[in-house]
This record gives sequence, structure tokens and C-alpha cells, in this order.
Amino acid sequence: MAKRIHRPREDAEFDFILGMSGVPVLAYFSGTWPKAIEPCRVMDLVVGGIADDYTGRLTVVRADIPRCPAATERYGITGAPSYVLLKKGEPVAHGTGPMTITEVRKFLDGHL
Repeated sequence: MAKRIHRPREDAEFDFILGMSGVPVLAYFSGTWPKAIEPCRVMDLVVGGIADDYTGRLTVVRADIPRCPAATERYGITGAPSYVLLKKGEPVAHGTGPMTITEVRKFLDGHL
């Protein structure tokens, strides 16, 4: 996964990253239960490409659902992989399920 992706270990770190970002944030929520592992592995590569492509225009945060339960609940995350695009800390778009890099770009470009 790209080094430009933040990986908070807990909710407080997740919130700190959001507060420090001066650009929109793509929060990518991943899971570690059996049905989520493979789709999340695929999305790790896609999101890594997005982090590289949008450097300077977007902060990317990969939150593990078990480690960030408050953020998971706050944004209504019910499955993995899931995505929330935030502007100034407010959600402006949600997505769930595996996406191609083209689909993620459309998701972002429609709201950035």
C-alpha cells in the first residue's frame, strides 16, 4: 500500500488526521473478518493508486473497522470495504463494496 495512506491505530488518531488535513479526506474502511479480507486486499491496491494520483489534493485514511469503532459508527459504516469522502470534516459522499480505480476516480471527481 502506498506510503501516502494514513493508517490510524485508534479513533483518536483517526480524528487527529482528519483535523490536520487541509484538503478533502477519503476515509476507506476495511475489515478483517473472512468475507471482507479479499475485497479489502483488492481495494488496498486501488486506494493506493488513488493516494498516488491525488497527492496534494486528497488525504487518504485507511481505517480498520475493529480499531476505529467510533468513526465506523459516526459515518454509518455497515460493511467493508466502505468509503466516505469528507470535506471540512463533513461527509459529502459514501460508497460501499469493491470498486475499480476508474469507479473510485468518478466517485471522487463528482465531489471534489
